[in-house]
Amino acid sequence: MEETSPGAPDAVIFGATGFLGRWTLLHLLEQGRTVAAVVRREGGLRAWLHDHGEPAERLTVITGDLTAGPALGLSAADDERLAAVQDVFNTAALYRFGLRREEAGAVNVEGALNVLRWAATRPRLRRLVHVSGYRVGLDPRPRYPIPEAELVKLYRRKGAYEGSKTEGDAAVRVVAAHLGVPLTVVNPSSVIGHSATGETGQYIGLAELVRDLWAGRLPALPGTAHTFVPVVTVDYFARFLAAIPEHDPAPGGRHWVLDGNTPGLTEMIRLLAGHLGVRAPRLHISVALLRRLPAALTGANPETLAFLTEDRYDTASADRVANAAGLRHAPVETALRRWADRLVADDFGMGPAYASQARRASTSQAAES
Repeated sequence: MEETSPGAPDAVIFGATGFLGRWTLLHLLEQGRTVAAVVRREGGLRAWLHDHGEPAERLTVITGDLTAGPALGLSAADDERLAAVQDVFNTAALYRFGLRREEAGAVNVEGALNVLRWAATRPRLRRLVHVSGYRVGLDPRPRYPIPEAELVKLYRRKGAYEGSKTEGDAAVRVVAAHLGVPLTVVNPSSVIGHSATGETGQYIGLAELVRDLWAGRLPALPGTAHTFVPVVTVDYFARFLAAIPEHDPAPGGRHWVLDGNTPGLTEMIRLLAGHLGVRAPRLHISVALLRRLPAALTGANPETLAFLTEDRYDTASADRVANAAGLRHAPVETALRRWADRLVADDFGMGPAYASQARRASTSQAAES
C-alpha cells in the first residue's frame, strides 16, 4: 500500500491514471469525497492533482492490478481498508488500435469482470459505475459468454479494441444481473479536451483526423456529408460520472453521453480548418471504399472506420441525470477550437512534455479509456 490519507474511503476508482480517470478523480475529490485510487503505480497522479488545484488530502493511493483476478492483487490490509466503499468507478480500459485479442481482453473483458466481482464483495456497495463505449451496448438482451465462433467474427470485423469493449459490455451487464450488483453503464462519445483549456492527453481516434488535417494529409473526408462523430468534453464527462451515485435514481441504467450540438463531421472539419488556417478537404470517400483499399495507401486505420456512421443516439436518460446534477455543456464549437489548439501545442502527443508523460503512463495501469 502506498501513501494514504485519513479516513476510510467511501469511493474507489480504477483507471485513475488514465485520461478519463484522473478527471473523474479530481471531481470526486472536489465534491468532498474520500477516494481511493487503485493503480499499478502512481505515475505522477498526486502531482497532476496538485497542478489542478486539488491537494489530494482525501486521496488514498493503493497498489493493485485489475488483471490479477477478482482479488485485484490487493493485500488483505488494503482490501479491508476499502470495506466501507459505497461507490466503485471503473474507468480503466486499454484504448489502442492494433491490439491482439488476448491483450485487449485481459483488461477490457476479464479486468472489467474482476472489478465487478470485487465490487460484489463490498458490504456497503451503492453503485458500480462502468465506462463502456458509445458504439456498443445497444442490445437490450446481452449474452455472455458469447460463443467462440461469434467472438472470432466480432473481433475480425471490429478489431481487438472495439471487439473487447463489445464483449466486455455484455459480460459486465450479464454478470452484474446474476450477482445482484447495482450497476450503471455509461457510454461516452469521442472525448475531447477540457472545455476551458483544451487539455487532453489522448491523441488517437478523432485527434488523428485533426492531426492529418493540420499536416495537410487529409485530401478527402472519410464517410459522407451526413457522417456524425459526436464529442463530449472531458470535464463534462467526468462530472457526469461523479454525479451518478447522487443523481441517477436507480441502478440498471445505460447512459449515452455526448453533446447533441456537435456539428456533423464535415462541418466540424471545416470549423477546425478555418481556425487552424489550413485547407479543408472538399471531397468525401466512402467508408466502404476505404475498407477495400490498402491502409498503406489511404492512411486510414481500419479499426477507426466503424466509428464513421450517420447514426444518432438516445441521450434522454443521460440528460435527466445531467439536469438533476445541474450540468451544462460548454459551447461545443469553442471547446473544439481549444482542443485543436492544445493538440497542436502538444504536437499531437509527440512533444517532449507528453513524451515524458507517456513514459510514466506506460509503467502504470493501462487506463486510457
